[in-house]
Order: sequence, then structure tokens, then C-alpha cells
Amino acid sequence: MGCRVGTSAVTDSGLEISEETPVNEVPDPGHGRTEDQNENAARRWIVRAVAAIVVPILLLVLLETGLRFFDVGYSTDLLQPCTIHGQAASCYNLFFPAPFFPPGMIKTPQLYSVPVAKAPGTYRIFVLGESAAMGDPDPAYGFSRYLEVMLRERFPQMKFEVVNTGSVAINSHVLLPIAKGLAEQRPDLFIIYSGNNEVVGPFGPGTALTSSAMSLPVIRANLYLRTTRIGQLLTQVGTPKREWGGMEMFLDKQVPASSPLMKPTYANFEQNLRDTIAVARRSGARVIVSTVATNLRDCGPFGSQHREGLNGQDMENWSALVQQGANFEEVQAYDQALKAYAAALQIDNQYAELEFRIARALWKTGDSAGAKQHFLRARDLDTLRFRADSTINDINRRVAASAGVGLVDADQLFAQNSRDGIVGSELVYEHVHLRPAGNYLLARALFERIAEQLNQPVSSGDVSSEEQCEKLLAFTAFDRARLRDEMQRRLQNPPFTTQLNHSEQMMRLAMEEQETESPEGTAAAYQWAIGQKPEDRMLHYNFGQFLFRYNRAAGAEELKAAQPWDGFPVYTPDGMRIQ
Repeated sequence: MGCRVGTSAVTDSGLEISEETPVNEVPDPGHGRTEDQNENAARRWIVRAVAAIVVPILLLVLLETGLRFFDVGYSTDLLQPCTIHGQAASCYNLFFPAPFFPPGMIKTPQLYSVPVAKAPGTYRIFVLGESAAMGDPDPAYGFSRYLEVMLRERFPQMKFEVVNTGSVAINSHVLLPIAKGLAEQRPDLFIIYSGNNEVVGPFGPGTALTSSAMSLPVIRANLYLRTTRIGQLLTQVGTPKREWGGMEMFLDKQVPASSPLMKPTYANFEQNLRDTIAVARRSGARVIVSTVATNLRDCGPFGSQHREGLNGQDMENWSALVQQGANFEEVQAYDQALKAYAAALQIDNQYAELEFRIARALWKTGDSAGAKQHFLRARDLDTLRFRADSTINDINRRVAASAGVGLVDADQLFAQNSRDGIVGSELVYEHVHLRPAGNYLLARALFERIAEQLNQPVSSGDVSSEEQCEKLLAFTAFDRARLRDEMQRRLQNPPFTTQLNHSEQMMRLAMEEQETESPEGTAAAYQWAIGQKPEDRMLHYNFGQFLFRYNRAAGAEELKAAQPWDGFPVYTPDGMRIQ
């Protein structure tokens, strides 16, 4: 018991009244209240606390419901109901990419649809990825198209639906919700070819599209907010529209390999990839993950930065040594050039362009193995990170292995089919976009894995040749010239113009052998291919674009046949809407 201290008070009558106050005893907070009163007070406090949480949530729900009821904002679901020639289908929602891009800069894939009815014997394949997976510069000749032809020719008793969902400028943060939307479409196989845009794509540390350098939970919360009508209002108010400026938009978004932002970027990619695989597998589909092939030998770094702490004298010495090495290179004195570059490397080993110079010199001396290591390092140090680096490809391999899904190692496959084991412009146009030969090579590897999964192993003679595929795709001399012109146009803009070997790239494209073909021959090639698969929209579209210059009415008819779904507006090359 605590001791007690006496206190006293004097009344008006003069009598002294003493009280004892306990010491070291806590006063009863309910002093003067009954037990029921205390319980009621506690209940009122709980009710107020719950109301403070629930009421705002209810108000938000009511507001969101009201906005949806009055059709304010838009749905960002991947697919929406539509019809194709009167048949029910799920078609790509043009508003799906809105949460990932600023207003005015939304990028979309080649429009696609999925029939609601899946006929018996149908094998449905979804391709996930960025522009390289899409088939840029023309999806009509991407690897998914070669794959579809191979499967169709080898297994005529089955129907293969190969739906390519690849799109420009997206990354794994976008691929996961795409997979979630496709998982409801009774898929049989997902093919994942991604990794080039992890740094420059939405929420990457080098992006020009969204906020960057966020943790994965914050990114996903941000995306969820942007899918709500309330979030759309909040993010659009006062946000100016911007125009897409291509790769040039990212010139001031350099991210060195040593940046602390790279570690969470890799972690986000890995978690997104694992979650995408999990979504695909829960749908009952199989999964094939592919590593990413990039141009090493003929694609100089887009950006280089010096190491931190380089002082003025070191910078002066480094520059002098690099210039000395470049002078030796010009007169083909590669051994002397390598000595100068090695001395510069001792001063600064973080400059991507120096690694590329060393790689080229080693390759000229015949040291292919040494050259490859420096070409790889030049890519991995590139501060404008438009190519999947070694770590990204290692994650693709590791996740595929640990998840127990199929792997096609395009990175190694392309190296095995390249001169001296170093991927160059024979298979890749510029940095990541595959040439027809590269698309065929990747499609063939995927075809062999799919045949294994179907318990139909194939021999080399069972696979359609590149020439056979391209005949069925109507890949004519006209189209080859068109693609070459498009790549020449792109290479005339930054960041390509700042590459060390830019003039060599331009000269290589200009010197490529140009096939000649009459307009009649091109038309005949398209007509034959369409006869083999009349429902092929891409064949109709490209034929319409070609034919319009010679016969406007006939060209318009072909373009109308390329309509992605009923009611979708179709226009001629000169901007006239086709009725």
C-alpha cells in the first residue's frame, strides 16, 4: 500500500476537516461514472473512429458509382465487347494504355480481337512484349507472324490463333495487367519477350512518360488510382497534352549502370515477370519466356557518362588517350590503339563509348572473344537504356527456371547464328528491332518448343523455310524497300545521330541489295497469299496501302477488309473515311 498524506480545509463554521490523499495510486479515469457509462463512452469512441474511416470510403464509392453511371471517364479494361462480321468477340480497348501515358501520347498495339467462341481444336497463343515483340517496324513481319505460318503449315488439322499484344514503349508494369485481361480468354500459351524498356518505359528511372523511381507497391497503387473515374479526373485536371517524340524524348533521361535506381528496377522487373507467369498459369495456359536479342556489334552506345569523382587533370589525360587511340584506329594500327584505350580505361572504366571502341579494335585484330566481352560491357554501360542488358536477360533465365516454364534463349540463339558469336545488323536492324531473318530465327525456336508441348516433335524438314513463310506473308520486294526506307528515316534522328558508328549504319542500309519487282508482281504475290488465308487482316491492310496508289477503289476495298471489328472507322492513306 502507498503512504497517505493528510490535507485539511477550513469550513465557514471554523471547523477543520481533514482528508487523506493516497500517494503512488493511479486515479480512476471513470471516477464518478458507473460501469455502464464507461462502456457507453467506449462504444461511442469506437463508432466515431469507424465512421471517420467508413464514411469517406462510402462517399468515394458513391462518387465513383455516380461518375460511372453518368459515363464520366472511361473503362481501362484491356478488352471490350464487340462483334466481327456479326460474331461476338472481345476487342482491344483503345483506352487501356491511358494510365501509362500522358494525354496525347497514348501508344497502342496493332488492334486485335479474340473470338468469344473458341472452336474445338483451337490453340490460342498470346504474345506479350514491347515493340520488338510487336514486330516493329512492321508487325506484319514480326516473329509471331512467322510462327503462325509455321504452325498452320505443319499442323493443318488444328486451328492456331496467334494474338500479338506487343506495343511501343511499354514494359513489365504494363504486361502484367495485359496478362490479367487475357487470362479470361481461355488461352493455351503465353509467349513473353520483354525487357528492353524496363528503364525508359512507364515508371522506370529513365522514363519520360510517368513518374519514376517508385517502389512496386506505390506503382501498383498509382495504377489502380488511374483506372478509377475519380483518379482519371484528378490526374487529367491541369495536365497538358503532349506529343510523342520518339526516342529523342529520352535524351535527358540518362541512367548510369552505377545508379542506385537500377537495383529496384531489376527487382520490379523480376516480380512483375513472376506475377505475369503466375497469372498465365492460373488461367490453365502454358508459358514460354524468351531472353531478348540486342545488336552489339553494329550499335554503338546511345549515351555515356564518366565515373563519379573524375577530376580535371584525369579528364584531360583520359581525353588525350582516347583521341590518340582513335587516331591509331583511323590508320588501322589497332594494337597501338588498344594500348591507348587500355590506359584510358585505367582512368575511367565507366564510359560506354570507350568500351565500344575497345571492342571494335579487338574484333579487327581477330580477338572475337575479347571483343564480345567489351561489346557486352558497352551495352550494359549505355546510359540511354533502350536495350535489355545482361542482368535483364539473366532475370528472364532465372525466373523461367525457378517457375518451371519454357525458355527460349534468343540472346544465345542469335549469338550462335551471328558472325564470331556477336549479334550484329544481319539479324537486328538498329538496336533491338529484328530483321526478317531474326524474326524467322526466333519464330523457329518457339515453333520447336510448341511442337514439344503438343507432343509432336519435329525434324528440320518439318519446319517451313524462311522463303516459304515470306511467300505466305506476301513479304515482297516492295515491302523490303519500304522497311529499309523507314529504318533510314529513323536513323536520321537522335539518339542515333550521336552514335559513334552512325555513318556506318546509314551506309550499310544504303548499300543493301535492292530487289526489283513490278507492281503487277507485287499485286500477284498479295493476291496469292490472301487466297491462302482470306481472313488475314494484315495482308488486306498492306495490300490496300500498296494498291491505293494505282487503283483507289480497289485499294479502299482491301483496306475495308482489314477493318479490325464491326463499326471501327477505316481511312484511306489520304485521310478519307471509307463507308
